[in-house]
Amino acid sequence: MRINKALATLIDARLAGLVHDSVSEESGERGRHERFLISRLATGAVSMALLPPYLLWRGVPSLLEAGVAVCLMLPVVAAFLLARTGRLTPAHALSAAAHAGFIVCLAQLTGGPVSAATLWLALIPIEALMAGTHRAAIAAAGIAAAAAVAIACLDPPAEPPLAWSAALAMPVFAVTAICHVLSLALEFRRREGSWNDRLQQASARNALLLDVIDDLVTWHDRGGGVVQASRGALRLAGAAPQTLLGRGLLGRIHVQDRPAFLKAISDAGSLDGPVTVQVRLHTDLAASGEAGRVIWVEMRAHRVPPGARAGAPHHSAVVAVTRDVSEQRRHAEEMERARAEAERADAVKSRFLAVVSHELRTPLNAIIGFSEMLSAEANLALPPERQREYAAIIHGSGRHLLEVVNALLDLTKIQSGSFDFAPEPFDLRALVNGCCDLMQLRADQGGIELMRDVPRDLPELTADPRACRQMLINLLSNAVKFTPRGGRITVAVRAIYDRIEMSVTDTGVGIAEADLPRLGDPFFQAGDSAAYARMHEGTGLGLSVVRGLVGLHDGELLLESSVARGTRVVVVLPLDCRGGPRSGGPVPIRTAPLAEPGAVPLLRAS
Repeated sequence: MRINKALATLIDARLAGLVHDSVSEESGERGRHERFLISRLATGAVSMALLPPYLLWRGVPSLLEAGVAVCLMLPVVAAFLLARTGRLTPAHALSAAAHAGFIVCLAQLTGGPVSAATLWLALIPIEALMAGTHRAAIAAAGIAAAAAVAIACLDPPAEPPLAWSAALAMPVFAVTAICHVLSLALEFRRREGSWNDRLQQASARNALLLDVIDDLVTWHDRGGGVVQASRGALRLAGAAPQTLLGRGLLGRIHVQDRPAFLKAISDAGSLDGPVTVQVRLHTDLAASGEAGRVIWVEMRAHRVPPGARAGAPHHSAVVAVTRDVSEQRRHAEEMERARAEAERADAVKSRFLAVVSHELRTPLNAIIGFSEMLSAEANLALPPERQREYAAIIHGSGRHLLEVVNALLDLTKIQSGSFDFAPEPFDLRALVNGCCDLMQLRADQGGIELMRDVPRDLPELTADPRACRQMLINLLSNAVKFTPRGGRITVAVRAIYDRIEMSVTDTGVGIAEADLPRLGDPFFQAGDSAAYARMHEGTGLGLSVVRGLVGLHDGELLLESSVARGTRVVVVLPLDCRGGPRSGGPVPIRTAPLAEPGAVPLLRAS
């Protein structure tokens, strides 16, 4: 048993070495080559084994007998030709010619045209068809027909060397022909069953692969309609595969993306390479068991090769693989936002350096210059009035430096979440009056009327008094800066339900509508025209600090402004802010053009 197994293994290894390299990886073609090599080499081996005994029996062979021997050796040559070239059709043609020559010689030896050996000519194309290709079968049929003509035209010998009676020859040749055809048919059925088994296994593997992957695989006709869809439709679109057939998938594509979807299908049907497109897909509400939503999917469409369309569903022209790329899109959008934020931060940094260097250099130059003038020996005899003037300039420059540094520190604390937020109950009316008293001198110096509208019956506010004072002082400082002489600033406080509304309204230069969306950005200073000419230097941090402090109180910030008409800023805070500092960062500023006198304010309209 072991010897037989070892012999079979050795024969398989030898056959594997004889098969040409061009077909060694193709299992179906390889099987045909191996069967051809086995049958022809076996025929040659049997012929060579029987040749010596026949010569001992017959003696010197005749010309026809020598032709039979040559024909029996030609299959070995055909096997050698196949092993060297890998071309099955020429090898089958040579083998068929050898078979036909053998039958012609045998017919001449056994009676010529009336010989029963002519029955074997029918086996030549049958064998080529079952064991080879259609081209080999056509060539074998031509060779068999030529052999039949040759048998009919050749004159048989007067005394055939192998004169058999018809009663014996006909059954022998007929039975051998029938047995040979039967063996060919059984081998063909065996191979057909093996092919069907492999086909079913491949189909089962493909079906399993389509079932387990999350991607949706669809086959489309040239018009974009779906002719078949995989079970991935349940996971991707939340819909049964049958519901995507025809225009079902197109109906779930977002309306704006349908032209791109159809163009991708059309391009894939005419191009050799894949076509990729990203579209929005509406998921099915009922089938998925979740709320219907819109997801981003990527479809990669390929043209079905002409040779593979017979095996494709309904002879479809395009096969597409669609997958959910919502997470990738979200990640890309986050990366884009991060990039934009980094660019914005870089711009803010550059603007910060420019503004801060200017705001620090100007008062420092004043401090250094006037202090040098006061300390110079040549100026020791300056009048007292001039000395007091220089000292006042140095004092004002120092205070301006301190304001800039304090604003930077406050903004940094707010943005980093380290601001010491300490809400407590306090009298808001007293705080507002104190802030107005503090700014009254600056308003009087600028010829600006500062009006107060603060009711006596205001409820107690629970908030951070230091932060509220800074918010109001920053707003009043901005109003004083941008209100010309003869203008008016009004500070009003109202209790509205469970909120407090503090507003600062001025009749200053106002802000252009194009600059309103950027108000509150750090270091942003609106306008460059003469209407915005400043009476005082500024860093553009005052409103940014107010935004951050309002955010800490979970409040709202509203701003109305129009050029040459003035500005109204409203801070809305809850009556009780003891919930602690909020982590949401600076609040967005709701902006609008300044309403006409008597119109409904922005807060009331909202």
